[in-house]
Amino acid sequence: MTTRGMSNISRALAISLILLAVSGLNLADANSSGKTGAATGSGCFCHNTDAMIMPTMNGNPSSYTPGATYSLSWSGSGLPASGQGGFNLVASAGSWSNLGGLVKQVSGELTHSSDGQRSWTADWTAPAVGTGDVTFDLAVLYANGNNQNTNDNWGTNSWTSTEGAAPPSNTPPVASNVMISPDGDVEVNRSLTVSYTYSDDDGDSEGTTQIRWLVNNVVRSSFNDATTIPASSTSVGETWIVKVTPHDGNEFGNTVQGVDSADIVDIDSDGDGTLDGNDAFPNDASEDTDSDGDGVGDNADAFPNDASETLDTDMDGVGDNADAFPNDASETLDSDMDGVGDNADAFPSDASETLDSDMDGVGDNGDAFPNDASETLDSDMDGVGDNADAFPNDASEDTDSDMDSVGDNADAFPNDPSEDTDSDMDSVGDNADAFPNDSSETMDSDMDGVGDNSDAFPNDANEDTDSDMDGVGDNADAFPTDASETIDSDMDGVGDNSDAFPTDASETMDSDMDGVGDNSDALPNDASETMDTDMDGVGDNSDVFPEDSNESKDSDSDGVGDNADAFPNDDTETLDTDGDGVGDNAQLAAELAAAEDEDDDSNMMLIIGIIAVVIAIAVGGIMFMRKGDGGIAAEVSKDFSEQLMPGQFKSFQPTHTEAKPVSHPQPIATAAVVAEPAVVQQWTDESGNTWRTMDNGTTLWWNGTDWQQA
Repeated sequence: MTTRGMSNISRALAISLILLAVSGLNLADANSSGKTGAATGSGCFCHNTDAMIMPTMNGNPSSYTPGATYSLSWSGSGLPASGQGGFNLVASAGSWSNLGGLVKQVSGELTHSSDGQRSWTADWTAPAVGTGDVTFDLAVLYANGNNQNTNDNWGTNSWTSTEGAAPPSNTPPVASNVMISPDGDVEVNRSLTVSYTYSDDDGDSEGTTQIRWLVNNVVRSSFNDATTIPASSTSVGETWIVKVTPHDGNEFGNTVQGVDSADIVDIDSDGDGTLDGNDAFPNDASEDTDSDGDGVGDNADAFPNDASETLDTDMDGVGDNADAFPNDASETLDSDMDGVGDNADAFPSDASETLDSDMDGVGDNGDAFPNDASETLDSDMDGVGDNADAFPNDASEDTDSDMDSVGDNADAFPNDPSEDTDSDMDSVGDNADAFPNDSSETMDSDMDGVGDNSDAFPNDANEDTDSDMDGVGDNADAFPTDASETIDSDMDGVGDNSDAFPTDASETMDSDMDGVGDNSDALPNDASETMDTDMDGVGDNSDVFPEDSNESKDSDSDGVGDNADAFPNDDTETLDTDGDGVGDNAQLAAELAAAEDEDDDSNMMLIIGIIAVVIAIAVGGIMFMRKGDGGIAAEVSKDFSEQLMPGQFKSFQPTHTEAKPVSHPQPIATAAVVAEPAVVQQWTDESGNTWRTMDNGTTLWWNGTDWQQA
């Protein structure tokens, strides 16, 4: 019990450590070469899962026998059995052996060595007596092959196997008399067999006894547990030994090696004195060497050092394979492959020829005249050889009397080398005929493309027609259908004879005969006028203001047009600002005169005031002089109650009755009259606006109603 308790504690501690490691270090992340720590941890948590598979295991006992060996297999259910997969299997006790395909052991745990399958196997040997319960923890992952951790499926499962009754004590079996037959030097064509004696003191029957064959001290696993090795599996120079480990169904006994070995040696199968290993033909006593490696022994090979040849049937020194005529000693080559040997072939490189009867270098097959050495071709097949045929490619011709390259049969002028055709049948050859297709024409003296017979100007290449019969050709005649006109110098469509301005394309008529064309003349029917600059309908010659469309007359010659002049017949006036019928200049003079009269009245009143002040001062002085006694003035105490500030005057107190002054009407105060500025200059600009500069430096303009300062 104590042992079992400690085992459970150790197991719990191990699982805790595994869980800690898995959660902290991501050890459960599967990969294609295996992974540990997933079976007892959180599974293959780095892969997404739909939890569609459940790990399954077969062969694990619900109760194990200590020391017994069990064959286990495991996989997953719920998805196809083929595809990529991986696993991690952990047993809390026991040991593993006989690992199946793609299974490996890492730190006591089993995992996949590659991801190419979804089921696995291994043998598990139960632990010793007193171990207690054994837990099998399994994690299985089926991958979808997308090389990512998405859409995969994994699951975990666990099984517990309790400890069963201990097996009865067992005496291991024994293997003896282990022997190879035959042994020693064994010919390579013989099989090997192992024999041994099995014995067991307990009387147990033989179980899965292991037999291991070693070749040159290396285990040949392909023959594990085989009792016979076929001759085809041995090679000369190998040394074979065998080892036997007996098994009684419960456990293995000691491994025993055979007392002898088998050394594989060569033989001489055909008895020609040459061992098979050195005999190129081990089953042919007549041959043992093949120098050129062509499969034919040197004794039978006519060319023992030439792998491409073995026979020379016609004994001409050329092997049959290379001899185009292996049975004809006079021939070996047929370069053109025409079936005639090069020696007999007049044209050894031309498969289409073998004979040259006329010895002209052209084979009979290609020679149109095989018996005429002067001819070989008749290209046009007219029976005349090309050499003699003036037209070797024209079957209709063979002679050219005038040597003009046109055969006599087709030449309209066979004896005239300058002519061969008369297309219009006018007896003038086409070469000499300017119009070879027009029988009515033969010459074109001016080379203008119109025959002399039809050309109105046969010696003028620029003309051939005179439609208006004026003696000037249509091409040069600006008016080809008007006999009265031929030239239009200014290209205005009016002939020079009718054009008043023949060199001015913008003018054709001068109605008023003033030398200015109607198009340019503002008054085309008035010989005294040609321009109206301000477009007011009055010619510039008659317009006093030719650049002012608002004015054309200045009756009083004051420089202001009648339209803008309030007094067009008075050169001293132009404005009547207040509309009273009196010109501004006259009104200004009257106002200035009135202002002078008012100034005279004001000056008189000022003089009277000054005289009155002087009289008052004199009277005051006299009164002061009278106050003294005996010439000594009485002392008068000072009175500061009416002391005046500088600039103030004490009110006048009369000392005697004065006559009442005569009342005079006081002048009415009037504002000073400011003189109106006088006009210095007046003018009208190009836009028709009238302007003035005044003597006070201002500038005014007329808005149609009154003058405005600019």
